[in-house]
Amino acid sequence: MFSLTPEKFKETNGYVIDGVWYPRVTSIIGIKSKPALYYFYAEMKNFKQGEDVKKQSAEEGTLLHETVESILLGKETEIDSSIRPAVEAFIKFKDEKNIQADAEWVERRVVNYDERYAGTIDALALIDGKFGVLDIKTSQAIYRDYNLQTSAYMEPLQRQLNKLSTRWIIRIDQNQKCLKCRAILRTKGGREKIKTGNGSASCIHEWGPVQGEVELKEFPYYEDDYSAFLGAKKLWEWENDWLLKQVGYF
Repeated sequence: MFSLTPEKFKETNGYVIDGVWYPRVTSIIGIKSKPALYYFYAEMKNFKQGEDVKKQSAEEGTLLHETVESILLGKETEIDSSIRPAVEAFIKFKDEKNIQADAEWVERRVVNYDERYAGTIDALALIDGKFGVLDIKTSQAIYRDYNLQTSAYMEPLQRQLNKLSTRWIIRIDQNQKCLKCRAILRTKGGREKIKTGNGSASCIHEWGPVQGEVELKEFPYYEDDYSAFLGAKKLWEWENDWLLKQVGYF
């Protein structure tokens, strides 16, 4: 009936902190439907191809994510050639915006003891004179789902840090633009995907060099998102009722 043993469920869906197991924020929000992911699988030849592309994409995203975090920490960082355009775009953006990350709060565990969940934030940073949660994404867009994740971090952190006032999603990616039309070519996970603009469907594309892009969005109000997160958590608990009882969560 269940594909995971209680032990494997604990390992893959949470953290043990001071002897107590807490479910992971990203596991909880995984209960929400993801239309963009369904569309992705629909474009694949079969499920295996989708899994292969997703796995390779995740590995590429992790490499970019870890490189950016290393730069935020001020470390001398070797930049892999496969992600250099994206990283260089981030460095330029960081310098222009004077983004300053708190080294003690990069990749740090956050626990909400009252609601019983935990997660790992990417960073706390100072941007435009405001101090807040900075979440790094390597996706092709900033999806609304990300707000659930950052709101779950904001709630316990605001109790700890009086100066914490906002949250941002920073998206870092790279692509190629057609020199003759508005089409964009994005290569990730071994898959090439073309996004066409008006009048570009019939164009015989001529692609320019790979260029990095950075998008930053601020989401200062988190209360409604947090209520939605708690709703997702309730549904996740209902869905995993048996396993949660086995691991002593209930």
